[in-house]
Amino acid sequence: MRKRIPKFKTDEEAEQFVDTADLSEYDLSGLEPMRFEFEKKSAQLNMRVPKAMLDAVKKRSALRGIPYTRFIREAVEKALSRPEKSK
Repeated sequence: MRKRIPKFKTDEEAEQFVDTADLSEYDLSGLEPMRFEFEKKSAQLNMRVPKAMLDAVKKRSALRGIPYTRFIREAVEKALSRPEKSK
């Protein structure tokens, strides 16, 4: 049986644990991937969409537990990461 990851009170405690622990001994099955955004947002986009679409975006983003603006940004990033189709 694998060990459970302890609870940490501070980021420093968590960093110390990750630096020193052998993570292969721990049960990581309950962890979810986390995405970090490091690039500064330097431009703004303003657009109009049907209310039903915005409501659907907000609902889907809430299910993922992220702000709807981040959800939209991820959708744009995903679309741009696909190879461009030639005409």
